[in-house]
Amino acid sequence: MRAEAADAPTERRRPLRTAVRAMVVLVVVGFVGLLAYGLLAQAPDTTIDDALARAQPVPAPGFALSVLARGSVPAPLGPVVGRAMADGRVDLRELRGTPVMLNLWASWCIPCREEAPLLQRGWRRHGADGVLFLGLNQQDVKEDARGFLRDFGQTFPQIRDPDRTTARRWGATGIPETFFIRRDGRVVGHVVGVVSSRQLEDGVRAAWTGRPVGSQVGGSRQRTEG
Repeated sequence: MRAEAADAPTERRRPLRTAVRAMVVLVVVGFVGLLAYGLLAQAPDTTIDDALARAQPVPAPGFALSVLARGSVPAPLGPVVGRAMADGRVDLRELRGTPVMLNLWASWCIPCREEAPLLQRGWRRHGADGVLFLGLNQQDVKEDARGFLRDFGQTFPQIRDPDRTTARRWGATGIPETFFIRRDGRVVGHVVGVVSSRQLEDGVRAAWTGRPVGSQVGGSRQRTEG
């Protein structure tokens, strides 16, 4: 009888211990799951670079962003840019049929200052031929961004993304980064960092001819957060 009485509390405690162990396991599994989700959420999207590594053009992620500066557009591009900017926003789909160089930048980005004169020279050279240079300003104060454009005499059209939503969709992890898009809206080139004169010419040619030039490492850049 005494032995049975002594075993009774132990028997009653077993379900409690099992419940506690199960709870601990659930907490650990939940923590690991949250950690894995966080790592995946922060991981860059490599879709564009993976496709370019196989010499395959890839559909450009869409966007519809507000106009920061209309710029000075040469005659061949006037109608398409005018229509795209008529509502104060530019939808990438509105630029179909036009080769595009898309450059991601911000006024606080030191390497972007190095790159700015080269982009402006490229715009003067290729804009008249029908290649649209389009700047995408991100994570910036609007007045600072416009001050940058004035300081560096940039006259090609500019759009604005207040955060990094668009950059993340394109797989960009810093600035400057430059993408080249052919007429059918597919990306055919990508330069990570300050683009060189040769890389710019090769990218513009790829956007014009439609033949992929791949993903390349350029000069210096600043990583972005968020």
